[in-house]
Formats: sequence, structure tokens, C-alpha cells
Amino acid sequence: MHYHWQGKDLLLSCHLQPKATKDEIVGLHGDSLKIRIMAPPIDGRANAHLIKFLAKTFGVTKREITILSGELGRQKWIKVEQPTKFPDILQIDPESRP
Repeated sequence: MHYHWQGKDLLLSCHLQPKATKDEIVGLHGDSLKIRIMAPPIDGRANAHLIKFLAKTFGVTKREITILSGELGRQKWIKVEQPTKFPDILQIDPESRP
């Protein structure tokens, strides 16, 4: 499963593809959510760009996005604190949260 709830916070398993032509969530990659971002994986730019993209996508501030693990790799666990928006591609039911 590419996500689960921890209280009202959303935990996402993500597979990141840096240096893409545009920022987008493309679907599943195994048990992870595949996310393409334009930033290169240099000096933390990809992580910073990912946080900005996810904050906008889920309707939260950048402060409410945390990379829990995988800062130096493509596989990451991301925490989104109390998201207010849910992209259709994720197929997440906001009513299923505790």
C-alpha cells in the first residue's frame, strides 16, 4: 500500500524521479507513489522541490511536509500533516482517516 494514516496525518511511500520535464504524480511504482519533479538531485534541491510540490498538491504549508526517511535516495517516506486536498490519481478516501 502506498499510503496509510497516522491519526490525521498521511504517510506516503514515494519513488522520486528527479530531472523530469514537469512536476507530476504519475501513479504507482510497485507499492510506492511515483512522483516526477524537475529539480536535479544536487545539494538537496530535489528534496526541497518535492516538499514545495507536495505542499501545493495537498493544500498544506511546506512546514507540514516531512521526509521521514530516504533523504538521499529515490525511495522516501513522506508525512503530510492534515492534508486538505487529495489528487484524484491517489485514490485516497479522506473519509477513511481516523
